[in-house]
Amino acid sequence: MANTTKIEDKLERKKIKRAARKKAAPKAKRTTPRGSNKKKVKKLARGQSKR
Repeated sequence: MANTTKIEDKLERKKIKRAARKKAAPKAKRTTPRGSNKKKVKKLARGQSKR
């Protein structure tokens, strides 16, 4: 993305960033589902409540 740290005006910066986003190559589709390497939580025992 374009380096916009030097631009003070907020609207000008937004305009440049938006243009850079349009020009950038599209991102590739995900190969693995999102959150696939997240820690999985085991299901608690069903039925009667513990407490």
